[in-house]
Amino acid sequence: MELIELNAPYLLFVGDAPDLLMAKTAKGVAHWRPDRCLAQLRYPESPVDLGLPDMDVASAAAAGAKTLVIGLAPFGASLPQRWIDTCVEALAHGMDVASGLHIRLANIPAIVDAAARYGRRILDVRNPPATLPCGTGLPRSGKRLLTVGTDCCVGKMFTALAIQAEMAARKLPTSFRPTGQTGILIEGYGVSVDAVVADFISGAVELLAPANAPEHWDIIEGQGSLFHPAYAGVSLGLLHGAQADVLVVCHEAGRSQMDGMEGYPIQPMEQVIATNLAMARLTNPKARLGGIALNTARLSEADALAAIDELAQRLGVVVVDPVRTGVAPLVDAILAGETA
Repeated sequence: MELIELNAPYLLFVGDAPDLLMAKTAKGVAHWRPDRCLAQLRYPESPVDLGLPDMDVASAAAAGAKTLVIGLAPFGASLPQRWIDTCVEALAHGMDVASGLHIRLANIPAIVDAAARYGRRILDVRNPPATLPCGTGLPRSGKRLLTVGTDCCVGKMFTALAIQAEMAARKLPTSFRPTGQTGILIEGYGVSVDAVVADFISGAVELLAPANAPEHWDIIEGQGSLFHPAYAGVSLGLLHGAQADVLVVCHEAGRSQMDGMEGYPIQPMEQVIATNLAMARLTNPKARLGGIALNTARLSEADALAAIDELAQRLGVVVVDPVRTGVAPLVDAILAGETA
C-alpha cells in the first residue's frame, strides 16, 4: 500500500460538529496520535472538544501547523461553503489539507485552485488504488485478527488499535491494517474499503494484509456490521478477504437499535457471533472467536463492570472494555487459543 505522508503538526478541523460521533475522525487522530496534533479548529456553535487548544487558521499556521485535517463528515453530497472557505484559507497559509470524506476535495474547484496557487497538497485518503484484484480465497501465511460489530460506531477501530498496541508492547510482530478513513489518517496508509467497488473488497483486504511471517499478527480494522442493512456488504467482503484466524466482536452496551436505522434492532450476541463465524469460515475454516470488546461509555463504573461480567458469564468468553479495562485479558485469551 502506498504511504500517505501527512506533514505534522496537524490542525484538526471539527467545524460545526454537534457531537463527538460526528467528529470521530478528529477524535481518533487526537487520541492515537496526540504527538502530531497541535490544535483544534471549531466554529463557535460546536460543543465538541478534543482537549486541544483552540486556534483559527492564522494562529495555527503561525504556531507551525502543517496540515489541516478534516475530522468529520457532513450530511449531503456537497461541502458547506464555509468549510470550503476554511480549506482555502489553510492552503493560503501554507498548510496541506487532508480529508477522508466521500466528497473528494480534489473535485472542488476552489480548493484545487488554491492548492495550485499556493503550492500545497490535497490529500484525499478515501481514494483506493485504481487497480485492485478480486479476492482469491487462497490460504496465506501469517496470523490475522479482524474486529467485527453488532452495528456501526461501536469501537471496532479503537479495539483493533488497542489490541495491536498491546501485542507490540509484548514485543510480538504485529501490524495494524486500516480499512477506513480515520485509521488511514492515524497509520498513514490503508484502503478505505467503503470506497472500493464491491467485487474487489475481498481482494483489497488480501492486498492490505498479505502473506507474512508465520508468527506475525495483522490486526485488521472492521467496518459496519453483517446485520446493518446499508453496510453489510462491506462487512462481508472484509470477512472473506481477511481470512481471519480470530474474530473479536464489538458492541456498545445499552444500544438496542441500529444506528440511524429505525426498525432494525441489534441482534442477540449469540446470533452475531454465530453468523460472523459462519461467514468467516468460507475462507478460513478454522476461524474462531477471540472474545468481546464491550463499549461501556454510557454506563457508570459499577454498571459497566456488571455488564462485562454478565456477558462473560453468559457466553463463556473473555469480555473487556478497551478503554475502561484495557485489552490485556483479551490478548491473553487470543494467544492462549493458539495452542488450544
